[in-house]
Amino acid sequence: MAKPKEKNSELMEKIVSLCKRRGFIFQSSEIYGGINGFWDYGPYGAELKKNVKDYWWRCMTRHRDDVVGIDATIIMHPKVWEASGHTTTFSDPMSDCLLTKKRFRSDQIDPQDGQVYFYSGARESLSGKCLNEPFSVLLGEGKNPGSAEKVARQYYESRGLTDPELILDRTEKVLGSTGYNPENGAQLTEPRAFNLMFKTYVGPVQDEKNVAYLRPETAQAIFTNFRNVQEVSRQKVPFGIAQIGKAFRNEINPRNFTFRSREFEQMELEFFIKPDSVVGADADKEPVDIGSPAADWGWSQWHKYWVEQRLRWYESIGLQRSTLELYYQKKEDLAHYAKATVDILYKFPFGTEELEGIAARGDYDLTQHQNHSGKPMDYFDDEAKVKYVPHVIEPSAGVDRLVLALICNAYAEDEVVDDKGKSETRTLLRFHPRVAPIKVAILPLLKNRPEIVAKAKAVQQMIQPFMSVFYDESGAIGRRYRRQDEVGTPFCVTIDFETLGEGDDAGLKETVTLRERDSMQQRRMAIADLLPYLIQQIN
Repeated sequence: MAKPKEKNSELMEKIVSLCKRRGFIFQSSEIYGGINGFWDYGPYGAELKKNVKDYWWRCMTRHRDDVVGIDATIIMHPKVWEASGHTTTFSDPMSDCLLTKKRFRSDQIDPQDGQVYFYSGARESLSGKCLNEPFSVLLGEGKNPGSAEKVARQYYESRGLTDPELILDRTEKVLGSTGYNPENGAQLTEPRAFNLMFKTYVGPVQDEKNVAYLRPETAQAIFTNFRNVQEVSRQKVPFGIAQIGKAFRNEINPRNFTFRSREFEQMELEFFIKPDSVVGADADKEPVDIGSPAADWGWSQWHKYWVEQRLRWYESIGLQRSTLELYYQKKEDLAHYAKATVDILYKFPFGTEELEGIAARGDYDLTQHQNHSGKPMDYFDDEAKVKYVPHVIEPSAGVDRLVLALICNAYAEDEVVDDKGKSETRTLLRFHPRVAPIKVAILPLLKNRPEIVAKAKAVQQMIQPFMSVFYDESGAIGRRYRRQDEVGTPFCVTIDFETLGEGDDAGLKETVTLRERDSMQQRRMAIADLLPYLIQQIN
């Protein structure tokens, strides 16, 4: 029986606790107090993350004839980021609290209503020293005015005054203000641009000539390698180049566990298509079959195709469409080069947030690199007998966000009855077998029976070359089942007396008990049939 739904904040706390307790995700540098916006993946988290990346790569490059892959460097020539516009436009609006110095993204501050207390300055009661520096505090409806005075005194004390007497200028009611710290009501600085790229230096001398950046996205390496990859792979447009790799953004306010981090991984595809003018495409024409590309498709049809392809892929790893939303970016919100962008959102406990964006980028990126580098980025189309700069459809997904979505989606609690008839809460992760960190656990019923242990080891060795296996002989069998439920293992195999032919039914020799995680159902299966069955269920 499923437990009643709980508050989203409580659910998220449980998920974060489980991630640490069971070795999915740890705070980076935790023994030194951690570092904000950076996370380490433990044994199960690393397996889960690798399974996601491997399956994406397999679906993108090995199941298709029209996509190839690359693996480019994290640090690239700084002119790459000039051409892409990152050095001048890759920034977030930033505001600082005048009292605590805490930094906020200005566009993410919730609007507040209330009474604003404006102070023109303050003076010391004993010395008469005066500080004519304005400061203001916003108080929400119904709050004690003394709270504003307390915050203001703290501010002027931080500016060097002892026991300050406040000089109140006026009060004013405001609606929908984003100019105050939502935590204490203190005034914020005016928003200013904050570039999100991490700066570093290449070589022994730290001067402006040797400045480089940790890449904020993996896409630009694909664009700069377009001609190289096209020529060596002998691909014809339309075709794609895929890449999985680390990216870095100096986020102002990392939050929501691993959702917004400063170091993360991306799975990106740049799919190069013919311009509409070459194929004579009608942007308003709906594809006859969204799953079967046609020769006369333009950017609009290809864009719809890749949105559907990505939705189907998420379904194949256990994220049902009911847990996802599509957000079609409004024209005024689009990047200046984009013709359309659709975001695939997941319903996290902390809100519905983006997993992936599918953008129609036009020919902007290749043209920019062609203009800045002086090297041609065009393509001669043998069929159309024309040369052009290809246009691009870009599905770009965050690995870490997806891993978090899979954990949130899989987390469940239900009420079960143990062997003694006592009700208890079972915590489990209902991962799709494709992405589950451990596919099968091998459990000898007794660790002090050498024959049972030997047979369990033999079963483990039979399965291990084909999938991740965990061997556990410690504790009661029920407790071992619960441990595997918590890390999302879909199947447990128990080797017992019947396996050895020592039970009441001699026909059960060379069979094992197979337990399924979600239903907890158990059945006997011949060892000879075990591996083919598991492979079929997982794939």
